[in-house]
Amino acid sequence: MDERGWLEALVGSWMKPVYDVAPWVAYLVPVVWILAIVAASALLLVWLERKISADIQSRIGPVHHGPWGLFQTVFDALKLLVKEDIVPRAADKIVFCVAPFIALVPAVLLYCVIPFGKGWIAADLNVGLFYLLATGSLGVIGVILAGWASNNKWSLLGGMRAAVQLITYEIPGFLSVVAIIMIAGTLSMTEIVRSQAGGSWHLWPVSAPFLKWNCFTIPGFLAAALYLVAALAEVNRNPFDLPEAESELVSGFNTEYSGFRWAVFFLAEFSNTALVAGIATTLFFGGWSSPLVSQGTGVFTVLGDGVLWYIIKVSVLVYCMMWIKWTLPRVRIDQMLQVAWKGLIPLSLANMAIAAVHVALVGVTR
Repeated sequence: MDERGWLEALVGSWMKPVYDVAPWVAYLVPVVWILAIVAASALLLVWLERKISADIQSRIGPVHHGPWGLFQTVFDALKLLVKEDIVPRAADKIVFCVAPFIALVPAVLLYCVIPFGKGWIAADLNVGLFYLLATGSLGVIGVILAGWASNNKWSLLGGMRAAVQLITYEIPGFLSVVAIIMIAGTLSMTEIVRSQAGGSWHLWPVSAPFLKWNCFTIPGFLAAALYLVAALAEVNRNPFDLPEAESELVSGFNTEYSGFRWAVFFLAEFSNTALVAGIATTLFFGGWSSPLVSQGTGVFTVLGDGVLWYIIKVSVLVYCMMWIKWTLPRVRIDQMLQVAWKGLIPLSLANMAIAAVHVALVGVTR
């Protein structure tokens, strides 16, 4: 993939006649790809979570449908599509029906500014990180509306918990990202990755391509740790899955949902899990940049910068998030708030000061 970007490369010669007659068709390409990525990532992550949780708990997991049980999630998705869509009689029907899609829309929109590889980005905005932070705040609206519109006390409590949790943990998440903006000196997601790419191997002074990643600076390491903890809370993963909390709230904000609308909520959750891992990869772990060599040659070309490294890094982070979910118990609501207000937020503010000192001494990495 060259620097022309994925839109032109995907259109290519095979779609050239269509593109010449109807140029607007080319703009559908990234839309279709993003929707495909969201759907495929959710299906794959559901299967992975079943396998990982089974391994952690000394079980087998899905094995009967397809190789390694790969088709189990597909069949579950088909089952949910044909199940009866029940709307409670006392619910606010319009809001109840729309809420799941409001929760899903931000996940789709955010993929537009994530660079999967060199040129593989739908919208390379010079304020991509600002767009990401602003759009990412919209997801909580769908959860709150779902809880309120259901006319169910458990749903309402789950919606209120979600509002408190997501708004609370967005603060340290945003502040940790500010430290990266200071270090990179840009709001462009692509430029942030480029600032971490390159480098070569030297014994003295010690140098390696992966040592240019933001996570290997003091403020970058602290920002990565703070962001990943906040990300667990923002995607409702254990130990912060309080908006659902089956042992307390039946199923939380989605108690009254069934069939396809229930599936949309979990489509949003799993796509958000891959999304926050992708954001962390881009900001802290070099994005598509290789930890070994920037430009591989011959059979080692695959080891150079590219989409493969982005996928590997995201996969490792997603695995760690699932590992944490099936290892740690759920915290109480007061503990969740204390972690944020008494721990993460003060540390995030202190890290901004550390980032300012880092920039003053070393300069920006662009």
